[in-house]
Formats: sequence, structure tokens, C-alpha cells
Amino acid sequence: MKILLVNKYFYRKGGAETYFFALAEGLKALGHEVAFFSMQHPENEPSYWSKYFVSEKDYVGKISAFQQVKEAATLVYSLESKRKFEALLEEFQPDIIHMNNVHRQLTLSILDAPYLKRHRVPVVYTAHDYILLCPAYTMVDGSGHVCDDCLDRHFFHAVKKTCVKGSKAKSGLAFLEAEFLKYHHSYDKIDRIVAPSEFMKRKLDEGGYAGRTVAMQNFLTDSQMSMARKVANPDKFGTVEPYFLFFGRLSREKGVLTLVRAFLDAAADGLPRGWTLRIVGDGPERGTIERLVDSAGPEARSRIRLLGYRTGEDLQREVGNARFSVLCSQWRENMPYSGLESLAARTPVIGADIGGIPELVVGGGTGFRFESGNGDSLRAVLLKAANIARADYSHMQQACAQYVNKHCEQNIYVHELEQLYASLAPAGLVQPAERMA
Repeated sequence: MKILLVNKYFYRKGGAETYFFALAEGLKALGHEVAFFSMQHPENEPSYWSKYFVSEKDYVGKISAFQQVKEAATLVYSLESKRKFEALLEEFQPDIIHMNNVHRQLTLSILDAPYLKRHRVPVVYTAHDYILLCPAYTMVDGSGHVCDDCLDRHFFHAVKKTCVKGSKAKSGLAFLEAEFLKYHHSYDKIDRIVAPSEFMKRKLDEGGYAGRTVAMQNFLTDSQMSMARKVANPDKFGTVEPYFLFFGRLSREKGVLTLVRAFLDAAADGLPRGWTLRIVGDGPERGTIERLVDSAGPEARSRIRLLGYRTGEDLQREVGNARFSVLCSQWRENMPYSGLESLAARTPVIGADIGGIPELVVGGGTGFRFESGNGDSLRAVLLKAANIARADYSHMQQACAQYVNKHCEQNIYVHELEQLYASLAPAGLVQPAERMA
């Protein structure tokens, strides 16, 4: 098959891009021809198809007010994207279009390309966030509370609650985008929506997409699995000092401040002195975390270590040697790769009971759960985890390996995706010249 993968970033920016590049690797490994459509950026991976990529757009960076207004004019509908997507379609002539994150930088305008009016090309969309349901992407309102208001498809709630970055103006733009896409019937042009968790599928169904959704948990590539096996430590009790690990973006919705406070409370409540908390990553809350640790005194500074941004084998060794990793999100995290990578490295997960995280964390098996946003609940689980017996921990490591082998294999996912692609063309995929409407 000829598969056109679409994502607004073409470098490894976050979880969506991890999936995007992993999917390309998996499809190519099975002999499929893959092309790409994305946005220009200095950090982009090289690609033959970059000649069609749209110009870089920045709605949040340090640019002039005039430039922000100019860029915002294309936030909802981009004629440049539509034109360049049309040119790519004419050259590549795909059997399937598989979209990922496209809003604002690429926009759904690409589905109005004239080629798609002349040819029947099925469109698949993987939902990495809640943008189909919530103008703010996260289903968290301006006060930081989990919110279902926009499931009624009346998106003005986002303006009333100032849901986007605490700004009425930005919330207003997000509202206009959501309303335009609704009345333009942009989402009606998507044949199937892939939800990476059962939780997200239920929310999409509740929000009006029932009948077009399918739950397919994120996977790890063969190379990611190989790295995880390389760094896995089957004898952590005898080889490394015990530590909890958080790795990811240091932002409020990730719950990292709750984790730091819970660790400090656990330390005051008898957490064995050898235990530390390591925090890998960067983000807007780093300064707040540093001040919180400094104010807690010298013992806190010795037991909580901010290691900064890390990647590759350097990061994976931190994951493999950790006694537990922590997913402490306070928003409905979908299917975080940090959790999958932890389990693959045989590191059990302490996970918040929110979003798709409970699908990864089986209490007493692959890890422990706690109530999202509840510091006391997290403190109690940290103390429980720190006192686990060696034999019980070994059992948890085995459960992690079994979970990954059952749910996260690249071949299994890509074969299921092939079946999904084929189901959208019941008569079988035919040559582009034969697909005239």
C-alpha cells in the first residue's frame, strides 16, 4: 500500500511524534511505501517529501504582535496547506491518508484538496489529544479542573471558562476554530478515528463520534523494545540505590508539583533514607520545583534531583534502573509513552487513576495506582512501593514484561492497522487511476 502520513511536526517533539515516526518505521518494515506531509522546521528529519511541507507557523513563540495576527489568520484554514497537499497527492497518489496532529499549523483544509474530490482515498486519524472534543485539547478548564462541558458541542464554554492559556483572546480563537470545523463538516471527511486508549474511545463516542472510533493502544517499535531490553535491570535490589523517576514535560497538568510535595511528605513520614526522587525533563514548572525543593532544606536538596532534559540511551538507563517510574498526571492523559517505555524496561509504574493510565497500571501487577491530584494518596503509595518485598517486586517485573509482549509489539499493531486500512476499502485497494468518483 501507499500510505501518506500527516503530522504538523517532523521532528521528535513529543508523544505524537514518537508514534508518527514509529508508525512509519513499522509500515516500511512490512513493505509499504510511505510519504509524509508536515511543516518546515529547522529540527526536521530529512525527507524527499519536504519540498511539499508548509511554511513554519508559530502561534506561541517570541514573534511580533503583527506576525502573530498574520499567522493567526491561517489558524483555522490554510490555503497554502491545501495547495501543497494537493501537489503531494498528485505525485504520490496514496491508497490511505493517515493523519495525526494537524490542527492550527496544517489545518483540516487539506481534506478539501481537489484530488480528494476526484479520488476516493480513505482517511484515518489518530487522536493524540482531545481537540475533537475540546478547544483547549486537554478537557481541563481555565481553573485547572477536568471538564466535560464541550461534549455537548457548544464550544463557547471554552470562552466562558477561559480554557486556553488563561487568555480570553486565545480561548476565543480556539472557539472560532472549533465552531468553523463543526459547521464546515471537516470531521465528516474522516473515515475512522484511532483512539490510543479505551478511555479516549469512550469520550469520543460520548462526544458524537460513535461508530467511527476504534481503540488501538500505542505500540513500541522493534528498536525501542531492543533498547528497553538492553537497559532493563533484573536485579535492582542488589545493584543500584532505589529511586522514583519522573520523566517528561515539567508542566502543571503533569502533576509534578504534587509528586514533589508527596515525596517530601513521605520522607517526613518514614520513607527510607536511601530512597530519592529523580526528575528528568524541562518545562515551565522547573523554577517552581527548584524553589520548592530549596525551601524544604538540605535533606530535600540531597534527595530530590533535577537532572534536566535527557534522551536516547542516557534517558533509558535512568528508566531501566529506577525502582518505579511515576505518572502523576492531573489531566486525562491518553496513553503516555513514558508508561510504555517504563514497562518495557521492566520498571513498574505508579500511576494516577485518570484517563488511559489505569489501562497500563494493574494494581499489584504492573504497578500501583493513586487518586489523581491527591498528594496524600500518592504519599501513601510511595511509602507502600518503597517497602515492597524483593520477591513481590520480581513478580511485578515479570508482569511488566508480559504486558508489553501482549499489548505493545510493533508487528501486532501494524497488522491490525493494515486490517483497518483494508476495511475502509471492502473491495480491496485498487490502483489510483481506477478510483475515480
